Amino acid sequence: MSPSADRAVDIAELLDGGSWSRYQKLLIALAALAIIFDGFDIQILGIAIPSLIREWHVARADFGPVLAVGLAGMAIGGALAGQCGDRWGRRTALIGSVTVFGLATIGTAFIHGLAGLTVLRFLTGMGTGGAVPNATAFAAEFAPRRWRATAVKLTLVCVPLGGMLGGVLATWTLPRFGWRGLYAIGGVLPLLFAAVLRALLAETPRFLARRPGRWPELSGLLRRMGHKAPDGARFEDRAEPQGVKRASVRALFSPELVRETTGLWMAFFFCLGSIYLVFGWLPAMLTSRGLDIATASSGLAVYNFGGVLGVLMWAALVTQFGSRGPLLLGAVACAGSALALLVAPIQASGDHWTLMAWLGINGLLANALQTSMYALAAHVYPTSVRATGVAYAATLGRIGGLVSSLIGASFIQAGGAYWYALAVAMVITFAGLGWMRNHYPAIGTENIRAELGVRTR
Repeated sequence: MSPSADRAVDIAELLDGGSWSRYQKLLIALAALAIIFDGFDIQILGIAIPSLIREWHVARADFGPVLAVGLAGMAIGGALAGQCGDRWGRRTALIGSVTVFGLATIGTAFIHGLAGLTVLRFLTGMGTGGAVPNATAFAAEFAPRRWRATAVKLTLVCVPLGGMLGGVLATWTLPRFGWRGLYAIGGVLPLLFAAVLRALLAETPRFLARRPGRWPELSGLLRRMGHKAPDGARFEDRAEPQGVKRASVRALFSPELVRETTGLWMAFFFCLGSIYLVFGWLPAMLTSRGLDIATASSGLAVYNFGGVLGVLMWAALVTQFGSRGPLLLGAVACAGSALALLVAPIQASGDHWTLMAWLGINGLLANALQTSMYALAAHVYPTSVRATGVAYAATLGRIGGLVSSLIGASFIQAGGAYWYALAVAMVITFAGLGWMRNHYPAIGTENIRAELGVRTR
């Protein structure tokens, strides 16, 4: 297509029918790197709790409200940042979120009690909660439609990757610098990266297309992406549903979206609730069974490493088969892996391979499901409410995490109830995903080969 200034350019046709340029991939990679720090800071308190219990002489159950307040901050921050992203831009909201959780994490390194920890955990949650929905919308809107789910998944794989790196870093940092050193590192790095984002990150073309005052900026961006776009061009997005005009919670329950929203909210509540039960309480659960802090931190790292593998595996499965089958199968298998952990031996000394293997499998399946659900939300919702839709689905997930944080200590006290809770949550996740109608379709092997320029006989 060779657009001219005298007729409107369909941004959907231009982006979805064009190639996935190196510049687009670079911008998505920057958003993804921000989520690495997000994943680290989400899980840092779970890693630090065993050290804090010993230093402050407090009970394990005292951290339930702290974890819950952090997730409340994530729920509120996600909802607010999602609407900010839809109104003022994904770039602005993402950079602001990274800055907030970086500052709050640094501040946590200097506190001396549960009151200060609670306040700063809430602020950290505000920032981390806002980063994911805007990074999701960002990746979805810079990738061609046929690669949208893959782009979102490769962005969100950085949540477990950040947690994995945090667990590995903790095994080195905690013995040398303690939990304060871990928090200092977890705060300085995202602040430095926020400066990089301010210098390099561009706003998404679909967001700019909806704002005539920013069309000259859009023309320049499209030229950097390899498209022809004269300075005087007019833009529209014909792929957008006409019934949804602006970001609001009510729009998520319009006739076109109500079934998808209810299914997503159910799945997010229970899937993220189970994941945050692991993020917040797994190290404490393992140390309560006699494992040392380093081994318990390694268990969380293995869970996240499995998550990285799972996201990559499910990206391939969903690309080939669409989202419905792989997601439903993954939910059932994840419930089964949680039940298998009931019989995995946990002992202070000896071989931990069986335990670690099942933790890795459970992390593989749970994180594969969760990142696929973010991609599914980005597919379901149109540009006008995409960040809002993803943010509110994530907010329901944070509320599920809040509930699991409050009762996590009780699950640990009850022993096997911890693993039963993970299994039941995945069964209900299965039901929510099965209720949805608008799953994204398969790309297919031939289309993948054509996109990559692979010749077939």
